[in-house]
Amino acid sequence: MNNAIPRLQRGAVIGLDPKNPAASVVVFQYNPYQLTRSLSAKSAGDGERGEALSLGGAPTETISLEVEIDAADQLGENEATTETLGIYPQLSALEMLLYPKSAEVLANTALLAMGSRELMPPSAPLTLFVWGTKRVIPVRITSFSISEQGHDLQLNPIRASVNLSLQVLSYNDLLPSNLGYQLFMGYQVAKETMASLNTVNGLSTTFTEDFKQFF
Repeated sequence: MNNAIPRLQRGAVIGLDPKNPAASVVVFQYNPYQLTRSLSAKSAGDGERGEALSLGGAPTETISLEVEIDAADQLGENEATTETLGIYPQLSALEMLLYPKSAEVLANTALLAMGSRELMPPSAPLTLFVWGTKRVIPVRITSFSISEQGHDLQLNPIRASVNLSLQVLSYNDLLPSNLGYQLFMGYQVAKETMASLNTVNGLSTTFTEDFKQFF
C-alpha cells in the first residue's frame, strides 16, 4: 500500500535573460492563498453594425497575487546565506525583473559621453509566471509592492509580503520568434482543451438536454 503524500507543486516567477544564461528563478515559499485574474476583451469593431462579434486578438489578461516570504525555516536550519542576508536575495531577484542591467546603463552613459546618438535600448528579461504545468505564461510586471514585516540585527528583511500585478503577454505583444509567443499559444490551447472537456461533460448531463439542439 502506497501512503506517499503527493508532492505539492509550487508557483514561481522566472526571468530569462539571453545576456545572463543563469535564469532568475523565484519559487514561492508558500503558494498564494488567492489568485485574481481579470480578462478584458479586445474588440476589432468600432461600434459599426455587424462588427459586434469581431475580435482584435487575445483579451488583455491581468493577474494579481500576494506572495509571502519568511526566513524562519532557513534560520531554524542555520542556513548560512539567510543568516547573513535574510530574504534580501529573494526580494532582489524579483525586483531585478524591473531593472535594466547596470552594464547596459553604464555602456549607454559611455556612449553619451563620446557624443554617440545611437544607444543600446535596455530590455527586460522574458518573465514567466508558472502556476502548474498547464499555466506557464509570459508576463510583464506592472505593479510591485513590498511590505517588509521583520528584520534581523543588520536590518536585513527576514519576513515580507509582496503584492504583484502581472499583465499576460500574448501573440498581440510578442514576435513569433520569441519563446513567450510559443508559451502563450500553449496556454491558449490548454484553455481550449479545458473548454472542450467542459462542453462534453455538460452535454452528457440531463440538465443540458434542452440545449443539445444548439450544438
